Amino acid sequence: MLTIKKRKYFLKNLNCANCASKIEERVAKIAGVHETVLNFIDKTIKVEAPDEAHDKILMQIKEIVSELEPDVAVLCIEDSAAKKADSIGNKVCLKKKAACGEDCCGTTGGRICGDFDSGCNEECGCGHNHHDDDSTHEMDHEHDHGHSHSSEEGQTKILIIRIILSVILFALSFGQESRPELQLSLYFLSYVIAAYPMFKNSFRNILKLNVFDENFLMVIATCGAFAIKEYEEAIGVMIFFQIGELLQEYAVDHSRKSIRELMNIRSEYVNLKKENGDTMKIDPAEAEIDDVFVVKPGERVPLDGKIINGFSTIDTSSLTGETKPVSVAKDDEVLSGTINLSGVLEVVVTKIFSESVAAKILSLIEDSAAKKARTEQFITKFARVYTPFVVVVAALLCLVPSLVLGYNFSEWFRRSLIFLVISCPCALVVSIPLGFFGGIGGASKKGILIKGANHLEALNGIKTLIFDKTGTITKGNFKVIKVITEIPSEYLEHDLLKIAAACEVHSSHPIAKAILNAYGGDIDKNGFTITDYEEIRGIGIKAKINGANVFVGNDKFLHDENIPHGVCFGAGTTVHLAIDSRYVGHIVIADELREQAVEMISGIKKMGILPVMLTGDNQETANNIAAAAGIEKYYAELLPHEKVEKFEEFQKESSGMTVFLGDGMNDAPVIARADVGIAMGGVGSDAAIEAADIVIMNDNPAKILDAIKIAAKTRKIVIQNIILAISVKGVVLVLGAFGIANMWQAVFADVGVAIIAIFNSIRTMR
Repeated sequence: MLTIKKRKYFLKNLNCANCASKIEERVAKIAGVHETVLNFIDKTIKVEAPDEAHDKILMQIKEIVSELEPDVAVLCIEDSAAKKADSIGNKVCLKKKAACGEDCCGTTGGRICGDFDSGCNEECGCGHNHHDDDSTHEMDHEHDHGHSHSSEEGQTKILIIRIILSVILFALSFGQESRPELQLSLYFLSYVIAAYPMFKNSFRNILKLNVFDENFLMVIATCGAFAIKEYEEAIGVMIFFQIGELLQEYAVDHSRKSIRELMNIRSEYVNLKKENGDTMKIDPAEAEIDDVFVVKPGERVPLDGKIINGFSTIDTSSLTGETKPVSVAKDDEVLSGTINLSGVLEVVVTKIFSESVAAKILSLIEDSAAKKARTEQFITKFARVYTPFVVVVAALLCLVPSLVLGYNFSEWFRRSLIFLVISCPCALVVSIPLGFFGGIGGASKKGILIKGANHLEALNGIKTLIFDKTGTITKGNFKVIKVITEIPSEYLEHDLLKIAAACEVHSSHPIAKAILNAYGGDIDKNGFTITDYEEIRGIGIKAKINGANVFVGNDKFLHDENIPHGVCFGAGTTVHLAIDSRYVGHIVIADELREQAVEMISGIKKMGILPVMLTGDNQETANNIAAAAGIEKYYAELLPHEKVEKFEEFQKESSGMTVFLGDGMNDAPVIARADVGIAMGGVGSDAAIEAADIVIMNDNPAKILDAIKIAAKTRKIVIQNIILAISVKGVVLVLGAFGIANMWQAVFADVGVAIIAIFNSIRTMR
C-alpha cells in the first residue's frame, strides 16, 4: 500500500510570479504527483506524492525550475525543520551545533543556523562555518525559508551597482558626437553592463528552447533598437527596465513582509521551566504535553496550555480581532498566538505545537494558496496565451507591412519591438494573487480565518445567509428557568431534575449541560443504575434507570413514543419527562440573544442579503428570538437532517451564493453543503476550524459584516488592477502599432504598471 506524503520545498530567489505559475503547472504534471501548491508569497511549493517517489520527483522539480528560472534554487525543508520554521517566516535561531553529515563538507545531513537575518554564524559538527555558503544551503534540511535573503540581497546590490555604472557611462556618451567611435564604445559598454544578466538568462533559455521569456524578448527588442541605430532609446529603455524590475522586486518583497507581519502569531521560543526552577529557551516544536513553561509580560504565548500559577491580562486580538484584553488566572486556558500583557504566568502544555491553535491557523492560511479564486484562475489562463499572442502579432506587424505592402522595414520593425516589450503579463500575475492573499491576511487580523481566495471571492455573491439559532445568534448558555411537575404526581421538582440529569449525564449537548449544572449533584453517588441508554439525535434520550423506562426529550419525541402530555407555551426550550410511558412533567430552559445579533441582521439586510434562521427549538421560542433579532423568515422544530433539507431548498432557489453560519460543532452537515460554510467561535474548536470555509475566531456574528466588506474591497482592488494593466497595455499596443508610442512608454506599460498594481494590492491588508 502506497503511503502518500506531503513535502515542502523553498524556492530561493523566486521573484517572478509568471514563472512561478509555470513552475506550478509543470510540477503538477509530473508522474506520481497527486497535488501541487506553489505559494508565491512565501516562495514554497508543496508536493503530495507517494513517499518512495519524492526523491525522484525532487530531481524533476529541480530540472523544471532550472529550465524556467536558472537562478532559483530548490531547498528541502524536512519535517523537523518545518516544525521549527513556519511558512510565514518567523525567525528561529536555536544556535545549536549539529552532527555533521553528507551535505556538510560533501556529506548529507549537515545543519546550519536557520536565522540568516540575525548574524548568527553557528558552525556544524565538522567545525566549518556554512553561513554564507550557497552550495550548502541548497540541500540544507534545516533551512528556515523565511530568512534566506543573504544571496538575494547580494544580487540586488550587484544590480544597483550595474545600473549606476551603466547610467554613468550613458551620461558620458552625451556631447561626444565629434568622436563617434568613443560615443559608440560608451553606448556599447553602458548597454552591455545593464543588459548582461538578461543576455545570460536568454542564452540559457534558448538552449532549453524556452524563448517566450521576458529576458529574451527584452534583449531582442533592445538589440533591434541598436540595429536600427536607436542607441539612446535601446540603452535608456534597458536601464529604465532594470530600474523598474528593481522597484517591482522591492514592491513584491514589501507586500510579502506586510503579509507576514499580519500573520505573525508564532512565538520564536518557549521558556521551559526546569526541575530546579530555572528556565531555558527551546523551540516550540520541542515542547511536550505536561511540560511547564513561563510567559513573561510582553511575550507571546507559544503553546496552548492551562495556567497553573499567576494571573494576568491577555491580548487575544491576533486570534479574535478583539482589542479588549481578557483577564486570566489559575485554571484558565490560554491559546498560542495571544500576548501576555502584565503578570508572569506558569502554564502547563495541553497540546504540542503542531496541534496548537497558532500552528493550525498558520497552516490553513498557507494552504489557502491552493484554493484560487476564479479571477486568479482566469488570469493564469490569460497569461498562458497573452505572451505568445503578442509575440505573433509583433512578428506580423513587422513582416506584413514591410515585406508584403512594401513599407519601410526599420519603422515597422521598431513598432514590433514595442509589442515585445509589453508582452509579459507580470502586472496581472503578481498583483492578483497578492491582492487576494492580502485580503486573507487583513481578515485574519480581524479574527476572521478565510481558507482560500475562492471563499473570499464567493462572499461578494451572497444572496441568502442561513444560520442556526443556538450558539450563533444566541449565546448558547442555556439555563434552567423552571421545573414543572404534572399534577397529581409523586415526584417533586428536584426529583425530576435528578432523573433528567441521570439521563443526560453522557450527553454533550448544551441542554444536557444546563440540566446537569442546575442539578449540581454527583449522579454516580445517587444510587442510579443506568442501562439501555440511547440518545436519538435532535429528539431526546431514553434509558432504563433503576429498572424504570425513562424518556427525556422534546415534544416530537413523546409523540413518537405515543406518550400523552400537555402543551407548553412560553419562551424557552421545553424538555419533557416520562417514566414508564407516563408523563411526569417538564423542564424549561432559556437561551439569551447575543448583543451583536441585531447588528448582524440589520447589516446584511442593508447589503440586500436575505437572513434565514433555522432551529430545532419550539415555535414559540423561535418567534420570540426572531422578533428580538429582526428576522422575518425562520423555521422551527427542525431535526438535523431537516435543517439540511431546508438549506438545500434555499440553495436551489437562490440566484447567488447561499451561505450557512453555524457554531461549527452541531452544524457540520449544513456547513459542508453550503456554498460558503462559516463557523462561529473557532478559538480552541478543532471541529470549527476544520469543517468550515471561513471561521470567525470569537463569538461575534457581526464579524460576518467585516468579512463581506473585506471581500468587497479585495474584489474592487483586484478589478482595478486588471483594468489598469489591460487598458494601459492595450492603449500602448495600439499607439505603438500606429507609430505614436515609443519603447519608454512600453516599458512603463510593463514594469511601471506592475509596480503600481502591486502597491495597490497592499491596500487589501488595511
